[in-house]
Amino acid sequence: MIFISMVVWYFSDIVLYLLVSLVISSIIRPVTDYLENREVFRVRIPRLLAVILSFLLLATFPLIFILLFVPLILEQISVLQELDYILMLDQIKEPISYVDTFIIRNFQPDKESGFLLEELSNYLLEMVESIRIGSLLNYLLGFAGKIFIYLLSVTFITFFLLYEKGIMRRTLLSLIPNAYFEVAVTTIYKTEQLLSNYLIGLSAQITILFTIIASGLSILGINYALTIAVFAAFINLIPYIGPILGYLFAILVVFSTKSLEPTFNHYLFQAAKMLPVFAIAQLIDNLVLQPVIFSTSVKAHPLELFIIIFVGATIAGGLGMIAAIPVYTILRVSYIELSHGYQDYRIFQDSQQKPRIL
Repeated sequence: MIFISMVVWYFSDIVLYLLVSLVISSIIRPVTDYLENREVFRVRIPRLLAVILSFLLLATFPLIFILLFVPLILEQISVLQELDYILMLDQIKEPISYVDTFIIRNFQPDKESGFLLEELSNYLLEMVESIRIGSLLNYLLGFAGKIFIYLLSVTFITFFLLYEKGIMRRTLLSLIPNAYFEVAVTTIYKTEQLLSNYLIGLSAQITILFTIIASGLSILGINYALTIAVFAAFINLIPYIGPILGYLFAILVVFSTKSLEPTFNHYLFQAAKMLPVFAIAQLIDNLVLQPVIFSTSVKAHPLELFIIIFVGATIAGGLGMIAAIPVYTILRVSYIELSHGYQDYRIFQDSQQKPRIL
């Protein structure tokens, strides 16, 4: 067990590529299977073409992501270049003075009035001076190279997982002794079904949340409504804190984009105006979407899932919270099937009992 853990840690990048590829292939496999069973001009679509068409469909999502986020990033760069930090400090001077007075009165009476604004001014100046365009470009180029290798590896693995139908299942089953074969087949089949339903449910959840948030923000006239909706829908995958991060991102976008009325009260009103949209989206998610997804896929009690999610957060933070339910599903199904195998088939006991000496 220790040896296996060391191997997984040493080849962690490859393991990550494989896991991501398994997730992607599980999501788009129904599309590939559907296309393979269709006929065009009385000619059945071959598996290879079905896989390629599935990849083209999948490629639309990162393309949409780029089209939505690149304009926002470019505007943020433009805003940072044109930002008048003195004017910005003047606009937030009044609310900061209230906080300043409260801190001096209750916590730090030895501080002089205006210390908070002075520290904030120094921090902003240091932050601006620390930004170097050259180092930023080098970082972006290095990051782009890593992303390219990551995408290439995941695409290559996913392609063969889809094209060679059942290759992963056959490989796993070939390593299992005959005594455990039936239990292993049942475990793999049930795990695939549950995870596939769970991933399809998450895809539906993301789509519905995106539609609600994008529609609401567009009606309110919020800039970059689609970009905010995409981020909020995906970050919602992180249980409990995801919705908060989505709303904070929306506030950050509103505060950092150009406005005809660049006052603090205007930005505060914009932030308050968005709150009902996110609240309605969360009510629908918590009362309708999540119960349906978890009851039909994971089949576990809400308290059970709550504990598992926090265990995942303790082990691996945000990624652990996202991966907690799928990993728990695999372990849970494996345990149940192995228990049944032990009780019904006695797979962990010797086939021949030694005679007892009286």
